[in-house]
Amino acid sequence: MNQLQEVQDKLRSLRLAETADRLPELIREAEKRDLSFTQFLLDVVTYEQKRRDEKQLERRFKWATFPFHSTVDEYNVNEQKSLSSKKLNQLKDLTWIEQLYNIIFLGPPGVGKTHLSIGLGIEALNQGYKVIFTTMGDLIQALKTEEITRKSKTRMKRIREADLVIIDDLMFMAMDKQEANMFFHLINTLYNQTSIILTSNKGPKEWGELLGDQAITTAILDRILHRVEIVHLNEDSWRMKHRKTIFGEQSVSN
Repeated sequence: MNQLQEVQDKLRSLRLAETADRLPELIREAEKRDLSFTQFLLDVVTYEQKRRDEKQLERRFKWATFPFHSTVDEYNVNEQKSLSSKKLNQLKDLTWIEQLYNIIFLGPPGVGKTHLSIGLGIEALNQGYKVIFTTMGDLIQALKTEEITRKSKTRMKRIREADLVIIDDLMFMAMDKQEANMFFHLINTLYNQTSIILTSNKGPKEWGELLGDQAITTAILDRILHRVEIVHLNEDSWRMKHRKTIFGEQSVSN
């Protein structure tokens, strides 16, 4: 075994596999640039740190379970007059996460509520925050099966430890009392430790009808609305305005 292989083996035993694989190239680069020993060691540890950060970000993206990739910059504010560029930039700077503010995107289907929430989630991930995306239906299912399946238990653990939880289609479906109670306990756990983005086509005043229990509704609203920014997206559906048709320029209704 030559010295290079010996060093690579020792690096792997120290769980520095990324550096071990890259070592021959790092050595060639050091010789080419005539680096000092100190600079060479700095390059080695910098490379290892960079790869660890990249792999951690990859894991966090995987755990976030975004249904698709979209960025805030891709959102066309010109088609949504109720949200100015200034307000969008204020959301994008993410200071509200440090302040433990919640964001509620309200509006009919197709106005970009999910797009914006995912865009802000991706921005938060890139800035080092732990982010989880879930639909309301999937969240209730995970809560109901948390004590039964390992997958749901792991999922709920990540939700409770996240810096930002995105709940899509809040109040899309009615809940029974048990489901509403579980949802309250989750909101109570996240309160004062996690920011939440909620998307819904129903305003908070209507949530009581779907939660079914006024006392639980009041308790949930009390925690969500304590520090909140409600963004109304009231323009027409983007999907309907940009829908495609097999009939050329004719509208689908004609």
